[in-house]
Order: sequence, then structure tokens, then C-alpha cells
Amino acid sequence: MSVHQLSDLIRFARRNSPFYAELYAGLPDRVECLTQLPVVDQNAFWQANALHGNRVLTGPLSEAVVYKTGGTTGAPKFSCYTREEWREFTAAFGQGLLDAGLRPGHRVADLFYAGELYASFLFVLDSLAQAPVDNVRLPIGGAAPLESTVPTLADFAAQVVAGTPTTLCRLAEHLVATGRQLPSVELLFFGGEALFDDQRRLLGAAFPHAEPRSLGYASVDAGLLGRPVPGPDPRVHRAFSPHTLVEIVDETTGEPVTEAGRPGRVLVTSLFRRLMPVIRYPAGDRAEWTDPEAGHFRILGRAEEGVRVGPVSLYTQDAHAAVAEADTEGRVTGTQLVVRRWDGRDGLVLRLATAPGDDPAGLDVLAKEIVTALNTARPLYPDSERAGMVHPLTVEWVRHGDLAVNPRSGKLVRVLDERPTA
Repeated sequence: MSVHQLSDLIRFARRNSPFYAELYAGLPDRVECLTQLPVVDQNAFWQANALHGNRVLTGPLSEAVVYKTGGTTGAPKFSCYTREEWREFTAAFGQGLLDAGLRPGHRVADLFYAGELYASFLFVLDSLAQAPVDNVRLPIGGAAPLESTVPTLADFAAQVVAGTPTTLCRLAEHLVATGRQLPSVELLFFGGEALFDDQRRLLGAAFPHAEPRSLGYASVDAGLLGRPVPGPDPRVHRAFSPHTLVEIVDETTGEPVTEAGRPGRVLVTSLFRRLMPVIRYPAGDRAEWTDPEAGHFRILGRAEEGVRVGPVSLYTQDAHAAVAEADTEGRVTGTQLVVRRWDGRDGLVLRLATAPGDDPAGLDVLAKEIVTALNTARPLYPDSERAGMVHPLTVEWVRHGDLAVNPRSGKLVRVLDERPTA
């Protein structure tokens, strides 16, 4: 399958996707430059990309693999790839695994999660199968009992273990608690969340000869984003050229950022996806160029579209929907998601502003109702809490003037990531 020219992809999307036809209705017939196009609004995109009456897809859903991406249980979100698109996706990502450190003959344990339409386990397994070097794949899965995972890793002398940082740390904690180490492991391929200093210390105790490396930057909805750039900073990546175009734009003005060291939000355009076009789509992350000429960028964390708390993805609309469901009297005047890290785990704080005259001390019942609503909408959060992966969800009552705002625009900052990153 060939990668499409940008102009051809735009024409195809306008002609076959009602969503893009409407979005681009006011544009000239011929568009050659990305910056001529509006940025996709995520809420509008997912409202249009529904299971019934879909207006994003460019054709009928007759041949595809379907995976679940972030969203509430009441309005789940699904991402579709044709057979050829999925093969192209995993082949390109498999090429990038060499930059992460994959070497011929490596025995690789896949500890990502499978089932319930989640993609990560199969995605990593398929990417390894298409990597341009021989490797031995051990499809263990993240839900396997640690009591059976450890013997499998030891029996096969696994040299690479791939999983989310949370999964890798659970494994490491189990090893340390039982007085064991796995010295054969050379690489810890992590993805899906940031890796923090306290996690590195724990991983080092269990895997004394292993180096943590990003296996790459991708998501089910946005697709290919970045392949690792070898070096000391695992947050640095480069676009999967020619499959993907990555932009960094100013978070306030939307103007392209071209200089190094200036943060902005990440947009992605996928040049190999036609069934569900992804054109100037917000990836949900912030980043900065480290070498603009080489196309190297550093991932800085989640943008306001969403946030990752341990293994759980949350979108701002998830929190707003939970507040709206519980707050029937309209007592909440502002919502911020604050992610913090203490005692080796992430935790989410809903910072809620109350209406004038309200006494924050008397809002305990409403706080419990909001927490219940969000936990119900995102059951992976309470599941992860019970598993000891994240702290319980809490509410912090403040006045509206206490909510953080963008110092340049005065706009409310929807997500505050207060975790220290390496």
C-alpha cells in the first residue's frame, strides 16, 4: 500500500466523508498546504464518528479491524483500520522498534493489554512480527498473573519486556517483594504513559541490567505519531515519515510553532489512512521541537483534550459530563483536572469551583456523587485503584479565581499535570 499525497488525501476526504466535506466547505477546490486547513475539533469529530449514521468514514464498514479508544462507557469511541492500513501501521512501527533498541534474536515479552476491543497487545505483537529483524515473541499479556509471568520470563530468559510503565512497575514490585531479579532483561519497552524517576528506581532494583526505552509514540485514534530518537531522553521522537505529518501549534493562537523549546499541542495527519481520515487531528499531547530541522520533538505531557493517570485515559469531557450529571443545581462554576504523583502512584484531583455564596465545606455529598459518576463512566479508574495502580479520585473545592488560567490569554487551563517528569 502506498502512502498518499496530501492533496490527494484531502480531495478524497472531501469527496467521501460528510464530516470533512462540511469542515472544508469554505475552502478552495485545491488545497496543497496543511495550514490552509482548520484543526479538527475532537468533540465534533467523535460526535460524527458514531456507530450509527457515521459521517466521518469514507465508505461502509465492510472490511476493517475496530478498536476502542478513549471515551465514556455511555458514548464509546471506536477507531477503524482496513486490513492494508493496519498492516502499514504495524510495519512502520516495527521499523521504529530498531531505534528503540530491538536487535536480531531478541526474546520479547508482550505485557500490554488485550481484549474488549483494546489494541495495544495486538498492535505490539503485530509490530514485532513485521519488524525487519528476527525476534522471538512471547505473548503473555498484562492481565496474566504475576506468579505465572515471572517463571515464563525466567524460563525463556526474556531480553526485552514491553508494557505500560504501570505494568512494568507492578512486575518489578512483585520481583522485589519476593527477593528476585531478572538479570537477563536488557530493555524495558514502555509506552502509553510517561515514565517517572521513582519508577526508574524500582525498575532498576528488579531488572539490574535493563534500560527503559520508549518503544514509540502512537495511539489508536491518531495512529502513527513518532519513532524513538536514540539518546538519553526517551521523550524525544521524530515523525514516521512519510506515513505521518506532525505539527506543533500554539495552544492559544493555533499558529504553527517552528522554533525549538516552545511548547504547543501536537497535531497529526495520517497519509496512509483513508477509511477514517485523520487530518490535522489533535493527538491530545503537548510537545516542543528539540531539533526542528531534523524533525525531533520532545513529548511534554497531555494537552487539554485528555490526560493519562497511570494506565487510565481520561478526557476533559468525561469529567464535565460527570459534573453535569451530579450537579443538578448548577453549583459548580468551573472544572479543572489536576494530575499529581505521590508515593509512587498517579492520582487525579477534580478541582471544582463553586458558585458565589456556596460554602465549600458543605459540598461533601455532591463531591461523592461526582466521583461516583466519573468512576461509573470510566470503570478502568476504580479498577486500577483497587489494583493499587492509582490513588482514589478526589475533589478539591475552590473559588473560581483559584482556577489556573493561561497567563497570555486568560483562558481556563483544563488540565494541570503537576507530576515531575524525568
